Amino acid sequence: MSRPPKRTADHNGVSVIQSQAHASRAAAAAASSSSLPPTVTGLQQVPQLVPANPASGGGKAVPPSKMKKPQADKDSDEYRQRRERNNLAVKKSRMRSKQKAQDTQQRVNELKEENERLEAKIKLLSKELSVLKDLFLEHAHNLADNVQPPGGAEGSSPASNNNNNNNNNNNNGQ
Repeated sequence: MSRPPKRTADHNGVSVIQSQAHASRAAAAAASSSSLPPTVTGLQQVPQLVPANPASGGGKAVPPSKMKKPQADKDSDEYRQRRERNNLAVKKSRMRSKQKAQDTQQRVNELKEENERLEAKIKLLSKELSVLKDLFLEHAHNLADNVQPPGGAEGSSPASNNNNNNNNNNNNGQ
């Protein structure tokens, strides 16, 4: 009856599988070559296919950001230094955020003032345009009135007046 292979994990996170038959061959090979550290002598190293702790489940690799870091003692200097650095970073981030909000509000106020100035300018230019239109129309109307001959019939053009005058002259000459 053979025993199931024995699994252990070394310090590199590699599962190590050792079977009785392989252990005796590996021990003989290890005696002849000393390239492996003495703690691994007689063991076969294979990539970790099975988690070292089967209860952790799945065999999925956990990204380093999600791995639990060992808790530092809250009284240690390292912990206090990390907390101080973090507090300074948070304070700096909040200051930048407040400054950005203030800058944005200042820009909003400047744009509102500029908008008011531009709207006032639009009103002024619209009034000026209206006055100039009225002056132009009045001047154009006066020019039209001055072109008509002084004793001419109303509603008749100067060309028709000339034709009437020619007809009168022809009638007088007969």
